[in-house]
Amino acid sequence: MKASKLVHNKEERIRIDFPYNQLLVSKLREIPDARWSKTIGAWHIPYNQKAYHQLIGLFPDIELPQNQSIEHNTPATFSLTKPVEAEITIEVSGKSLILKMPKNETDIQFVRTFLYVRWDNRQFRWIIPNYGKNLELIKNYFNTRISHIENAPVFSESLQSTRITHNSIVQVSEQLPRLDSESLNEIEQFRRWMEHKRYSDSTVKTYIMAITTFLRFIKPKTSAEATNEDMQRFVNQYMIPRKLSFSYQNQAVNASRLFFKSIKGSALITEQLERPRPEHRLPNVLSKEEVSTILHASHNQKHRTMLSLIYACGLRRSELLNLKPENIDSKRHLLIILNAKGRKDRIIPISDKVIGMLREYYKGYRPKVWLFEGQIPGEQYSEKSIQSVLKQALNKAGITKPVTLHWLRHSYATHLLESGTDLRYIQELLGHKSSKTTEIYTHVTEKSLHKIKSPFDDL
Repeated sequence: MKASKLVHNKEERIRIDFPYNQLLVSKLREIPDARWSKTIGAWHIPYNQKAYHQLIGLFPDIELPQNQSIEHNTPATFSLTKPVEAEITIEVSGKSLILKMPKNETDIQFVRTFLYVRWDNRQFRWIIPNYGKNLELIKNYFNTRISHIENAPVFSESLQSTRITHNSIVQVSEQLPRLDSESLNEIEQFRRWMEHKRYSDSTVKTYIMAITTFLRFIKPKTSAEATNEDMQRFVNQYMIPRKLSFSYQNQAVNASRLFFKSIKGSALITEQLERPRPEHRLPNVLSKEEVSTILHASHNQKHRTMLSLIYACGLRRSELLNLKPENIDSKRHLLIILNAKGRKDRIIPISDKVIGMLREYYKGYRPKVWLFEGQIPGEQYSEKSIQSVLKQALNKAGITKPVTLHWLRHSYATHLLESGTDLRYIQELLGHKSSKTTEIYTHVTEKSLHKIKSPFDDL
């Protein structure tokens, strides 16, 4: 996020540039007279001391230009720069180290060297795991620049209190060794092979991460020395203690099967790699009344149209964001989905009501490339932004369930089944490869369940 001086409509303003984020916009609106300008494609606020200090308070890490002073109807002037450099503070909170510091690229590069470090975008702080020598390394690096350390306990290098009692378990806090150049070259060859086979970008990324973690786990063994027992150890000593999901284990097995087929002389027998026992989870479904409340909660036309289209056509999030105006065939009443999950195309019938909604949206926003664009024309709407749109709608609707965008897709399929639509048609509309995937909706259909009479009622 950057700020700069601006003259807009013959008025001095402070211009704010940042990638669109609904949370940041909400915070920015707290400043009186904050406005969005389509002309300059940016937000701007009054160029005065009050607005300036509010901006710094809300966004302490904002980048400010040098040597831009402002008159505020008084002899006093100030520069559009931070008056006092933000202090570096550390809060020791259980298993986390909370680091607050001014924005500095050199310092950020240092912080990113820690494993599992993450940036908290809400509180503008870094969260670093509190294990090993992490606290000591941070103290040594920042040294006298640290102004305050809160609740720092006496730190034990052995960390006996955080160890899992079974001696064979790899500690959650243990850092895995780095890979050598030979292993990195093998992984790069694996990446190129998957790209040649036209695996999706998300699959390539997931498999590369999984196989990289596995190869780091078995060090000092090389990939050629890996065995099936190593995979069992990986599950028992790495995945289970970290409570990694069923899907992660399944992805790790899939990645290993593909990877070790290309490693000549490996002792690992890919055919003997076993996947975990399958899960049987029911889809989360909303009632029609709940869906209606969510869709009508948003007063923003674009937001309401996006959420409505997901439910009206049973779309995945990526399918919605990848839509272009030419994907709508209004004369044939069809929505054309191209290159969806599994690189499959499909068509979905749309009603006059949906077409009318889309026409009204198009007249108001006139998208240039994508059907739904961000604040910059031609820029695709982001995944985080659409999630934020749903969250706002849930808050306004007063729905406390942990609803996700995929719940709307599940609800679409279930409501179709309840209205008598054949399961085979629903499979085509959802783009499922197997009918077994679509059959999960038969387990949550109210129409079928309500026909069942409990023996309790006859007592």
